Amino acid sequence: MLTIRRSADRGKSEIGWLKSYHTFSFSDYWDPEHMGFRALRVINDDTVKPGAGFGTHSHRDMEILTYVISGALGHKDSLGTGSTIRPGELQRMSAGMGVSHSEMNASQSEPVHFLQIWILPERKGIDPGYEQHAFSEEERRGKLRLVASRDGRDGAVTVHQDVELWATLLDPGSVVEHRMAAGRHAWVQIVRGVVQVDGQRLAAGDGAAISDVKTVKITGVEPSEVLLFDLA
Repeated sequence: MLTIRRSADRGKSEIGWLKSYHTFSFSDYWDPEHMGFRALRVINDDTVKPGAGFGTHSHRDMEILTYVISGALGHKDSLGTGSTIRPGELQRMSAGMGVSHSEMNASQSEPVHFLQIWILPERKGIDPGYEQHAFSEEERRGKLRLVASRDGRDGAVTVHQDVELWATLLDPGSVVEHRMAAGRHAWVQIVRGVVQVDGQRLAAGDGAAISDVKTVKITGVEPSEVLLFDLA
């Protein structure tokens, strides 16, 4: 079964320096029909103007993944971490017992476009933590590359939840397939481009919840970038 969440149906907020689209309920956007999918709680599609960003604020008991689409995002946190996240890189911050951080556009001239993804942790009160890994285009071109998982295998960042996150770059006509174990569920998020997912046409910003299938097949229609979550 495949249920599509169209880009145009997402929540939207705009506060001058920030334009954000919400796949699931977040902040002032509330839709009881879209509260998340399995352990996946938030996918925010954010664009921040040059020199602006989210000042220091706090989180707890959440696994937060940041995936930059274009531009560069500066990160600082109460763990003492300072970094810049660029396209092809994935950052994982475990808020756990509590962490404060800021996320600012690292450029004074170009916007930064990124996805902020929240995943419910398998338990509360874990120690806060941080990771950031880079994944080359070659690793993702025409294949699914594991970028986050509970066990952190193959160079993926570690997530404290029974979830795998796969990334791919597809040229027109390229096909990738992901085999689903019994009882697992998938969420496919189109980062850019146009693809077909099990015969359904999806474009940038669209997402799809998939259950009760053995294989998820994704075919590039235009040059595309796609994330696939494999969830318990």
